[in-house]
Amino acid sequence: MRNLRRASQLLFLLLFLYLFLQTRQTGQDELGYPVRIFLDFDPLILLTTLLTTHSPARAFWLAGITILLTLLGGRIYCGWFCPLGTLHSLVSRLGRRNKENTWQHLHSLKYFILIILVSSALASMQLTGLLDPIALLIRSLSVSLYPLFNYGGKALFDTLYDWNLPLITDASENLAAALRGNLFAFQPPYFRQGAFTGIFFIVILALNLLEKRFWCRYLCPLGALLGLFSRYAFFRRTVNDACTECRACEPECHGNTSPASRPGWLQSECYWCGNCKDICPGRSVSFGFSGNKTGEAVSLGRRRVVVAALSGVAVVPLLRAMPYKKIPTLEARLIRPPGALAEEEFLERCVKCGECMKVCTTNGLQPTLLEAGFEGIWSPLLVPRLGYCEFHCTLCGQVCPTGAIRPLNQEEKMRTRIGLAFIDRNRCLPWSLGLPCIVCEEVCPTPKKAIWLEERQVTGRDATTAVVQQPVVDPALCIGCGICEASCPIRDQPAIYVTCIGESRAEGNQLLL
Repeated sequence: MRNLRRASQLLFLLLFLYLFLQTRQTGQDELGYPVRIFLDFDPLILLTTLLTTHSPARAFWLAGITILLTLLGGRIYCGWFCPLGTLHSLVSRLGRRNKENTWQHLHSLKYFILIILVSSALASMQLTGLLDPIALLIRSLSVSLYPLFNYGGKALFDTLYDWNLPLITDASENLAAALRGNLFAFQPPYFRQGAFTGIFFIVILALNLLEKRFWCRYLCPLGALLGLFSRYAFFRRTVNDACTECRACEPECHGNTSPASRPGWLQSECYWCGNCKDICPGRSVSFGFSGNKTGEAVSLGRRRVVVAALSGVAVVPLLRAMPYKKIPTLEARLIRPPGALAEEEFLERCVKCGECMKVCTTNGLQPTLLEAGFEGIWSPLLVPRLGYCEFHCTLCGQVCPTGAIRPLNQEEKMRTRIGLAFIDRNRCLPWSLGLPCIVCEEVCPTPKKAIWLEERQVTGRDATTAVVQQPVVDPALCIGCGICEASCPIRDQPAIYVTCIGESRAEGNQLLL
């Protein structure tokens, strides 16, 4: 059973990584098999999305399969399929084996985390994506580890190229060309919150050095939800009377369920890892149908449940009491991707998985920190100075798992406004210095240029005159894509910049009401 589980874990981890690598730009405006499918099977995302928006998203009916699987065999998903759980199992092998239940009193912590997330969702705040294991893994890989992998690979191949070694350099260049666009991105991505996100993920993995699968046992809210369903599992772990309570199974238990205790072991924490069955010297452990109750549930306590639920509700006004709600200029640069819902509904749906950022062809989509308040941390915004919104690209809407970014066709995308460009005449070369520059007009992608040039005669200090073309923005045509800001030759602070005013998704956020 242990070998079957390990084979399943390896298979699903490789499938996850394959789909993650496939979730990328390929030069065409379509995706093959995005890693979003793992989020579609996530019942925690389904539950909180239903509570915040009162409607499911896309293919989240697949989460019913996970629930059904749990009702049949308990937390098989955690032990056999979850890619983050597999990573925790691998890292756990580096730590010491804890033969005593040092941390077992923390089993209830993940249930309180679940209650806080669900109660905040009832109060219309979507915080689940911050701690949901699948969203957390995709975000950590997209924003931190995958860019690190790209930069490391680029540094290695650049070094081999600089050394110019016979045969080796040529072989490395051929290998780099073969991997580019498959294992490596065409251009190494860059994300502003990469270090923060990466450290957060590494800390979670490092907890396994304290105790095996620390996150899964004590912190994972999805595991807590599946633990509630597993109490009614059809197939269960049973121990016959031949058990001598030798406790050989306890150090091997992935869920720290006290499997040697009969009947006081924790059934809701069993991952069906099979270690106890394989190691039992008396062959007294079996997994199968049992009509009788075979274990206990984690004790929570009514008062603590009520406190957790009230805390989840109270956190909503606490996190929303931010200055940007009263001072719109603080969020002027909060430019959302095309197809994003109105801000309130967008935050109710966005689970901060980072898939939209990974597929952005220009690397312009970046995770927020506090630009949208604590509620919007790690949600996507466009930073034109790092990368503009490609005029013909609709990939971000294709990968969004919850519908926070609507899928747009080409025609809709080219009409969607995400902001408006403004010219700083004190910095613009034709306006401030009388020097010729028409870069912003040249790169403007709209069929009828949203930036037009006005010829004017300027007089220099020595009284000489010249005719220059000075750019002017037409607000009726500008869609706020940001390519003008990204291309402006004024490097420190561009002479043309984009703000979110005029965006299609918000009738109240317009230049002229």
